[in-house]
Amino acid sequence: MIEARELSKRYGELRAVDEVSFTVERGEVVGFLGPNGAGKTTTMRMITGFLPPSDGTAVIDGADIFAQPLDARRAVGYLPETPPVYPEMDVSGYLRFVASLHDVPRRERREAVDRAIERCGLSEVRRRVIGQLSKGYKQRVGIAQAIVHSPPVLVLDEPTVGLDPIQIGEIRQLISELASPRDGESAHTVILSTHILPEVEAICRRVILINRGRKVLDQPLAELTAGGTRLEEVFARETSRDEAPAGEASA
Repeated sequence: MIEARELSKRYGELRAVDEVSFTVERGEVVGFLGPNGAGKTTTMRMITGFLPPSDGTAVIDGADIFAQPLDARRAVGYLPETPPVYPEMDVSGYLRFVASLHDVPRRERREAVDRAIERCGLSEVRRRVIGQLSKGYKQRVGIAQAIVHSPPVLVLDEPTVGLDPIQIGEIRQLISELASPRDGESAHTVILSTHILPEVEAICRRVILINRGRKVLDQPLAELTAGGTRLEEVFARETSRDEAPAGEASA
């Protein structure tokens, strides 16, 4: 589903991401971890085609982001850290607009929008102006825009940042349901970029950890926490190992 092949991003002498490679299989929910400034968001932007890598490439559902950029982008639903919503639009109108951007055929757009609204729990606010919604509902709209074209892959960057505990629980449940849906609904491969460790423990099966732009760990969560080891301990150990070599930094 997702294959990152030695992805790198340089800004002059600054190496924000340094030869990061990993795969995420169909139906997996993977936590993409790292401290602030580790290169998580930069990697996510490269995978989704919003930022060109300096070196390397990524393949999304069989489509290379360089050789088949349109096919690759159609296969991805992306929720950046700040949801890309238009506050002056109502929920339904905005989702119809996003569906058109993703080339959902006109005759299928109403059904696609209705499905996204239903799956994201937005039925009660579908006619509301987005700017008048709570932050939790805005985050749901952000997820709805990511799934409205039924992509096989979802890339979610800090999906619960700034939410209250109740909203966090609701969004985590929604993400779990998207990966393991009810009968008749599409399952999504999910990569979740976050620095909130309880989020990973709640909904992810595998952990990829980067630090200073480099991948330092890729392992099933159950193995990492076997014997009572806490994820916080693993995170602290792996992110405090070596100092960055001269000339290296992260973004």
